[in-house]
Amino acid sequence: MNLTNTTITQLLVFFLLIGSIQAQNKKIDSLKIELQNHTSNDTIRVNLLYDLAFSSFQNDMDATKLYLEQAEELSNTLNYTKGKGKVFYLKGILENIKSNYRKSLTFFNRSLKHYESINDLKGIANIYTAFGITHFDKSQYDESLEAYKKASEIYEDLGDKQALVTILINTANVYSETGRYNEAISNYKKALKNSIEINDEEGIASVQMNMGVVYTVQGNYLLAAENYNKALNYYQKVDNVSSTIKLLGNLGGVYNYLSQEDKAFDYYKQSLDLSYKFGYKNLTANNNKDIGDMLFSQKQYLRALEYYKLSLEQNQEINNLIEIATCLDKIGRANLLSHKPLVALENFTKAKDISQKINNQRVLSASLLGISETYFYQRKYQLAMSFVLESKKISEEQGYLEFEKRAAGLLSDIYLMTEQYKKAYLSYVEFKMLSDALLNRENIEKITALEYEYKYKNELQSAEKKELTLTKKVKVTTQDLAKSQRNLLLGIIAFLITTLMLGAIIFYLKLRNIRSKTQNIVIEQKLLRSQMTPHFLFNSLSVLQGMILNKEQKKSVLYLSKFSKLLRIILENSRDKMVTLSLELIAIENYLILQNLANKKYKYTISVEETIDKSLIKIPPMLIQPFIENAIEHAFTNQQEERIIDVYLSYQDHDLVCKISDNGIGIDSLKENINQDKKSLSTTITSERLEMLSKDFKMKGSIVVEDRKKYNEKGTIVALVIPYILEEN
Repeated sequence: MNLTNTTITQLLVFFLLIGSIQAQNKKIDSLKIELQNHTSNDTIRVNLLYDLAFSSFQNDMDATKLYLEQAEELSNTLNYTKGKGKVFYLKGILENIKSNYRKSLTFFNRSLKHYESINDLKGIANIYTAFGITHFDKSQYDESLEAYKKASEIYEDLGDKQALVTILINTANVYSETGRYNEAISNYKKALKNSIEINDEEGIASVQMNMGVVYTVQGNYLLAAENYNKALNYYQKVDNVSSTIKLLGNLGGVYNYLSQEDKAFDYYKQSLDLSYKFGYKNLTANNNKDIGDMLFSQKQYLRALEYYKLSLEQNQEINNLIEIATCLDKIGRANLLSHKPLVALENFTKAKDISQKINNQRVLSASLLGISETYFYQRKYQLAMSFVLESKKISEEQGYLEFEKRAAGLLSDIYLMTEQYKKAYLSYVEFKMLSDALLNRENIEKITALEYEYKYKNELQSAEKKELTLTKKVKVTTQDLAKSQRNLLLGIIAFLITTLMLGAIIFYLKLRNIRSKTQNIVIEQKLLRSQMTPHFLFNSLSVLQGMILNKEQKKSVLYLSKFSKLLRIILENSRDKMVTLSLELIAIENYLILQNLANKKYKYTISVEETIDKSLIKIPPMLIQPFIENAIEHAFTNQQEERIIDVYLSYQDHDLVCKISDNGIGIDSLKENINQDKKSLSTTITSERLEMLSKDFKMKGSIVVEDRKKYNEKGTIVALVIPYILEEN
């Protein structure tokens, strides 16, 4: 299931229920006894009937309807305004659960008028909370936040901390749904703090459920599953069906992301069965869509279509526009990949129209891209061009990297088919750069998840060992107290031995933790090195592609010959963590020769201080080359003659320093002419590598880039301090 195409399922709270099913049943039994004892038809009886209806609707809808009818009838007979407000409030909640939002809002508005007529502040705040939830369900996020703000102000004045927890959770849900995750996390943490202070289990579980959603978005699936399971245990304990359904579905999503499809399908099926059983249409629609996403990722497009269509029908019944648009887009993609372009185009167009109406940029960008892909499939390249450009513009504005990548790839194909080879090449370069960026982000997420899994397991094992040691200690102490003075002395000796063993275990765990941190640094360094080589290879192949497109046959054959020699050196060096300085300089010289073939001619020198023995010094490979590449690509803009690059290595205070200088336009002028936000991928990776290597070698590693105009010279100078190993003769 692709998270970027999936609406996040969250818990929206009308109120916070009693902490356990036993306590809830006890309250219902108590209310029933009070009702039997109170035979007078007065306002007290109305409140008892309402409380019974309110406490019963999670588990016994028939009893809820019966008590609510009696409360409404008696409120009307007594003309009891507050009772009427309560009845309409609960009726609104019941309609909201069934996704009848228009009818729900009607009841809430009627309830609000009654509360306002008697200035019941708590009742008014409850209605604003209900408005916020209903507007959220209708994808009206600004209206939802405004309603929550009004409710929060009243609860603050009343000092109602439990109700404020409700508002904080619901407000965070809006921020999370609209991608404002920092604001969402801030509100969740406040809600969790308040819930712990008032010992509110329901509030804690609500926060855990929604924090799981944020961790899922951030790719930390193990932490997401941990939070979901904690919340699930509580909601199953109190028999809260709707929250149980949502959590089972969310766990299905987590295991789908972890590629555990069987486990994911099991959770989805449990959630789906419960949502059908209890008539929750919105949850049923979400489950069908999620199962469709899982099947789609497995390329089972026809089976995925069955679930997408079910989800669409259910969302149309409850008029959930954002989900309708999402389903239409997914149906379009499944049909296009099933070679049904006309059906696909119809669904993509409907998704586009709805997303424009509700101003949902993500679905709009996806649907425009789908329309373009359909026209490309039909070989209508000009039509495809107009839609993909519109999608690309939105994706760039909103930061949808996946859609940007797809758009760049499609543009390259369109330009190629319309014989616009230069544009095709440039779009392909952009496609590869975006692919690198996405791969980088995915690798970072994987490292984060692995790091968490390692820490989590270590903490769990440590806790188990401590618990076992404590249990043994208690047992020994209990036995010693019952023995004689002689046995007491033996017990003290045993206690000291146990303490020494515990100290040894703690020392061992700390040592293992230090080794683990070192291993993590090595793993991260290897990842960064593995990204460097494909980046260089891609640039070289791009140059070769340009020569072929320009029909420079002799030059391309010569370039390929030189490139193969350099490739062999790079592959040999890339296998090792460290290579001799002499080998690295051979690779750099070969690279410069190769670049002289690809670019306009320039002069270069590679010199090493006499005190440096190149055969004894080992350095990490591919550290110097990216800065030479930057000089070649950027330094000589509009400069045709006297293009010079100098590489000089020296010792300075026991540091190995490599200076790369050019006589180009200078870094300050370059910054003025290019987008400041654009940053060399190779330079970024090299900077990250140096940071990791400095930690690994416990040796200084840094980069300083200066404009030579401060020395009354022309060009740029880069000073690299390189971590190294000096081997003995």
